[in-house]
Amino acid sequence: MTTSSTETTPVIALPGRTAALLTGLGAAATAGSALMAWTWTSEYPGDLTYYGSPAGLQWLALTAGLVTLVLLLANQGVPGLRWAAPRRSNNAVVLAAVGGLAVAWFSVISISTDLGGLANLEPGGWVLAVGSLLALAGSLGLPLDRRTAVPLRILDRRLFLLVPIAPVVWFATHAIPEDKPVAPVLTALAGGLAIATGAVLLVQLGHLANSWLRLGTVNRPLPAPRALPSWVEVALIVVAFAIGLFAITFGIDTEYGELFTGYLLLAASVAAALGRSGLIPRLRSLTVKYQTVTTGAAFAAAASFPFTQTSDQYTSVATNILIFATVALGLNIVVGLAGLLDLGYVAFLGVGAYSAALVSGSPASPIHVQFPFWGAVLTGAVVSMVFGVVIGAPTLRLRGDYLAIVTLGFGEIFRITMLNLNGTTGPKITNGSNGIPRIPDLEILGWNLGKPTTIFGFELGRFSNYYLLMLLVTAFVVLVFARVGNSRIGRAWVAIREDETAAEAMGINGFRLKLLAFALGACLAGLAGTVQAHVSYTVTPDQYTFAEALPPNSAFLLAAVILGGMGTISGPLAGATLLFLIPKKLEFLADYQLLAFGIALIVLMRVRPEGLIPNRRRQLEFHEADIPAQATGDSVALSKAGA
Repeated sequence: MTTSSTETTPVIALPGRTAALLTGLGAAATAGSALMAWTWTSEYPGDLTYYGSPAGLQWLALTAGLVTLVLLLANQGVPGLRWAAPRRSNNAVVLAAVGGLAVAWFSVISISTDLGGLANLEPGGWVLAVGSLLALAGSLGLPLDRRTAVPLRILDRRLFLLVPIAPVVWFATHAIPEDKPVAPVLTALAGGLAIATGAVLLVQLGHLANSWLRLGTVNRPLPAPRALPSWVEVALIVVAFAIGLFAITFGIDTEYGELFTGYLLLAASVAAALGRSGLIPRLRSLTVKYQTVTTGAAFAAAASFPFTQTSDQYTSVATNILIFATVALGLNIVVGLAGLLDLGYVAFLGVGAYSAALVSGSPASPIHVQFPFWGAVLTGAVVSMVFGVVIGAPTLRLRGDYLAIVTLGFGEIFRITMLNLNGTTGPKITNGSNGIPRIPDLEILGWNLGKPTTIFGFELGRFSNYYLLMLLVTAFVVLVFARVGNSRIGRAWVAIREDETAAEAMGINGFRLKLLAFALGACLAGLAGTVQAHVSYTVTPDQYTFAEALPPNSAFLLAAVILGGMGTISGPLAGATLLFLIPKKLEFLADYQLLAFGIALIVLMRVRPEGLIPNRRRQLEFHEADIPAQATGDSVALSKAGA
C-alpha cells in the first residue's frame, strides 16, 4: 500500500510468515521469562529468585509480552482477537515490542549494576533479554506504515568535538590528587562533559534511527464497529476504567524506584501501541456516545482508590496528587485558556492555605477563631480571589515576558512577606519561618476527617478521608473549568490567547476578561490551599516557592499544564500526576535525581511537544504538516481555523 508520502513496507526484509513467527516467539519468551528466576539473590529489589511466581519487574515483562502477542495475532486476523487492532497496523506491534525491549534491558542492566555484573543473571534473565530482541527484530520484518523518505539530520559538527575532549578531561581528573583545590572543579567539569557527550550521541543516534526506520502513519480510517447492545457498550466503558484504575494504582503503589522506572517505560509504549492499533480511538468514540456513563465511571474509579489500599502510605501520595492537579487546573484557566504566563501562581495556593490556617483554631494562630468547614473554604477561596484581583488589576495591562516577570515577583513578594510577619520585622500574623503549626483536622457534619472511618466494611484512614474530600473538590473544579471553557467567556479567552489585538477589534474587553481569568484561577487555587493546610498540619513560607525539587511550586505547576496539554481537562491532571510521581519515585537516584527528572522532561517534550493529551487546535499547531491534504475538492482540508 503506497501513497504520495507513505508506504507499507518492512524495515527488515523478511518473509511475512517468518517475521510473524519470530515476533510471536520473542513475545512468548518475554512473557514466559516472568515465570523463571532472573537472579540468584534476593538482594535485588522485588526478589526475582522464584520460578512460577512473578514479582516486581517480572509482572511488567509478562504484560509487555502478552500485549505484543495479542496485537500480533489481532493484526494477523485471528478470530476473537481482531477487536484489539481495528486499524490493522503493525506499527502497534513494533511499539509494544519496543516497550518489552525497554523493560527487559533496563531490568538486565539494573540487575547487573546493582549486583556487580552479568554473572548474577539466572536463565530467566537471559531468556528475557534474547526474547525481547527477537520480538523487536521480528516486528521490524512485518509490513509497517512508513514514510517514503526521511532526510538524515546531522548535528553541528563542532558538537562532536566533545567526544574526544570528555575522556581527556575525565582521565585528567583522576590524575590530580583529591586534596588539590582544582579537583572538585575538574570533577564537575568532567561530569558535565560526559552528560553533554552522551546527549549529543543519543540525539544523533535518534536521527540515524529515524532516517532508517522511517516509521509514519498511513491515513486509514477506522472501520465501522460491529453493532453491540447498549448495555455491552456501557460495560466496556466500565471495564476500561477498571483497568485504568488498576494501572494507576500499580504505578502509585510501586515500592522502589526500579519498578517505577520500568512501569513508566511500559506504560508509555503500551499507550502508544493501543493508540496506533485503533483500540483507544474506538474506546474514545464510546465515551463520547455515553458521556454521562463515562463521567460516572471515571468518578467511581477514582473514588475506589482508597478501598484498594491497606494503609495510608500511598493514599497520602494520591491526596497530594489531587491537590497538585486541582491547582494545575486553576492555572490552566490562566495559561491554557487566556494565554497569560503566570510564574507566581503557587502564591495563590499559599494565600488560601494561610487564610484557612488563620481561621482553623490552631493554637499558633493570632486570630484565635475556628470557622466551620464551609467557612474556612469560603475564606480561603475569597481571599485568594481578592488577591488575584488586587494583583491583576495593575499588571494585566502588561503582556508576554513583562507579565511573567511581574507575576514571578508577586510570588516572591508573598513568600518574603509571610516570612516577615513574625512579630519582629512586622506584625505577628504568620509566625515567620515557623509558620502556623498544629492545624486541626477538618470536621464536616460531625465527621472528623482525622479519625478512621469505616465504609462498606473497609476502614479508611486519615489520608483516605482527605482523599475523598479532595476528590469532590477536584470534581467541582473540573465542572467549573468545563462549563466556563465552553461558554462565551471561555471562547473569548481563547480569542485573546490567539490574538489579543484582533479579539479587542471584534469588541472583546480584553482587560476585563483577563482579570476575570486571573481572579477565577486564584479562587480555585485558594480552594485547594484550604484543604492542603489541614492535610499537612502546618503551613510555612518555604512550601510556596518558584522552584524546588518537589512540587507544588510555580515551575512544576506550569510544567504540569504545558506537559499535560494546555486548554484541556485531562491534560493537566495527567501532567500533575506524572510530575508529582516522577521526582518522588526517583529518590533512589540520590544526587542524580534532578538530572534524571530533567532528562525525562526533555524526552517527553521532544516526543510530545503539544502535551500528553492536547486539544485538536494545539495538536495541529505542531503537526499540521503531517496531515495529508485532501485529494478532491469535495472535502475541506483540515486546518487550524477549522479545528
